[in-house]
Amino acid sequence: MPPDRLALVGTGLIGASVGLAAKRIGLREVVGWDADGDSLGLAAERGAVDAAAGSLEEAVEGAELVLVATPVASLQETVRAVLAAGSGPTVSDVGSTKGGLCGSVAERGRFIGGHPVCGSEARGPEHASAELFEGATWFLTPVAETEPERYKLLHGFVASLGAIPVAIDPAAHDRLMAVTSHLPHALANLILNHAGSVRVNGHEPLATAGGSLRDMTRVAGANPRIWIDIFLDNAEELRSSLAEHRRRVEDLERALAAGDAGWLARWIGEAAVNRRTLLDEAYRDVGALQRVRVHVPDRPGVLSGITQALGAEQINIEDFELQHMSPERGGTLSVLVSGEDEARRAAALLEAQGYSVIVSPAFEDE
Repeated sequence: MPPDRLALVGTGLIGASVGLAAKRIGLREVVGWDADGDSLGLAAERGAVDAAAGSLEEAVEGAELVLVATPVASLQETVRAVLAAGSGPTVSDVGSTKGGLCGSVAERGRFIGGHPVCGSEARGPEHASAELFEGATWFLTPVAETEPERYKLLHGFVASLGAIPVAIDPAAHDRLMAVTSHLPHALANLILNHAGSVRVNGHEPLATAGGSLRDMTRVAGANPRIWIDIFLDNAEELRSSLAEHRRRVEDLERALAAGDAGWLARWIGEAAVNRRTLLDEAYRDVGALQRVRVHVPDRPGVLSGITQALGAEQINIEDFELQHMSPERGGTLSVLVSGEDEARRAAALLEAQGYSVIVSPAFEDE
């Protein structure tokens, strides 16, 4: 059963999204508190929370569950303040690192660390969505001292929002995040800064970059207010992942120096298998997916017109991506649909509207 009264401490993107999702499932009372009055006011205007006018202590009074959704740098201090405010509520958080926080909490019986894996480049309550957690993994970090009824309450609440609760050890969580999130962010910055710092016979790499560089660096330059704290809070595990990455780069360097085509073939093949595993988690039937590539002009309304046209013909879009080249050249819209017949139907519809279309298996190289 979800709690009757939820208190949210922090009303940014994640906090406000929790509030919207909680109200969608019919929670009787969702109270929000934030040191940033503008964020709190906007979250209240969105209908995500009922703004608490008093102190943090007053905001959490009477709550069954308190969710702390402040930046990583202030999580430990805020969680301790919430726990000190009263002995009643179960307390959790939504931070992306868990080891330091869980290790610093004295009241381990009623604090359970949490981390919904549903990131977005956007931030702030104006971008909040009740659907943000649908199908998302939400890590929970119970420990030996965790009171079972409190874990049951939190687990049930997370599941009621549409997320998938997954129990994990706090240290294991941080190792996992270092490999799957923090290392990719660090490498994206490294790759883009490398490309931006060199010139090749007078040519600027960033001016002539293709899709590969854009794809690999989509998360580069992400909000430093968030990512500096994450990198530093998980520095040990990130350094360990970087060291392992460095070893693998050295293996590649040795193969290139030796002209070892066999090693390279095995290396690429291993990556193809791992890529397919990743895609199998994201799509119902990867093998059936077809990519419909459409050259589109840089003009308002083009994308909405295409998606509406396909929707009107009951052609389901599994995924899509726009690669923009320039205002003059427009870009390429890649629409994924399931099945060759559906792809051909989509292509015929778009060609009839004057677009140039190419259809191919979505992941033919995998």
